[in-house]
Amino acid sequence: MNTLLKPWLVCVMTVLAISSTHSLHAQTTSRKIAITVDDLPGMSAMAMDAAQVTEMNKKLLASLQAEKAPAIGFVNEERLYKSGEADARIAVLNSWLDAGFDLGNHTFSHTSLNHVELKDWEDDVVQGESVTRILLNRHHKTLRYLRHPYLDAGPDLATRRQAEAFLAARGYRVAPVTMDSFDWYFADLYGNSRQHGDIAAQQKIVQAWLAYTDDVFTHDEQKSRKLMGYEPKQVLLLHDTWLEADHITDLLALLRRRGYQFISLDDALTDPAYAQPDDYISDVGASWIDHWAVTQGHPESPEEKPALPKWIQEKHRALDADDSQ
Repeated sequence: MNTLLKPWLVCVMTVLAISSTHSLHAQTTSRKIAITVDDLPGMSAMAMDAAQVTEMNKKLLASLQAEKAPAIGFVNEERLYKSGEADARIAVLNSWLDAGFDLGNHTFSHTSLNHVELKDWEDDVVQGESVTRILLNRHHKTLRYLRHPYLDAGPDLATRRQAEAFLAARGYRVAPVTMDSFDWYFADLYGNSRQHGDIAAQQKIVQAWLAYTDDVFTHDEQKSRKLMGYEPKQVLLLHDTWLEADHITDLLALLRRRGYQFISLDDALTDPAYAQPDDYISDVGASWIDHWAVTQGHPESPEEKPALPKWIQEKHRALDADDSQ
């Protein structure tokens, strides 16, 4: 190489490296994420009494308020109707609104669009909005979002588009998800350990959940950049459980360390990523990152995603076996 060119080449490479580093730093320090919580008034609400449901949600809401993290909770109204407890459970939903948060519809009975006829699913959507709509109206708010149970958007494209048209006619927008660390899976084990007062097991499960979640965030951020060329405003899926009530502060601290600011779902969906074509269809629900990958012709194999810890999987299988007996 011409010796006169070497200093120039080094200079150019240095500038490019600095530019690249600055660009990545700007991305990671301006990350934004919306917090969404499914299965109100509680994922295991029917196995709990009203006092426990109230306590769990009170603790979760207090943490979200203290962290100044906007959130929306998605309601399964069927879980309001436990004998003699409906009023107390409805009051739990109202507490979300009193605390300044939003509510959305998660269907009445957590019904998958992939596993019932479209008309039956539509009926479940309508049945699932009656109490929630009244509460929102009393707070001068409108019911605007629906979250698909299991993220099942439809068994085929025609059904998906018909369901979307039905929702739009009722004033809904589908609430997407880009980040999902299967907190419900860990929450099953955590709730069982909590019920038995096993503090050591609870701590071990929480540590595993946070480590796995960190891996999921890394994967989803990288996948976002690969597909979109940048990291869009993300939407995080959580569930209304004791795991979140006791430890959402730890999760939010993890997000802050990764450079995230907390925003509303409304704000997140202003990102142009959510206007991208989306033709995803599968018998398995998935995040919108997977939706975009499939639509772009770049589906990801399960092996590419972070794997749940084997010991967590084994404990969950054992718990399922105990519950089935």
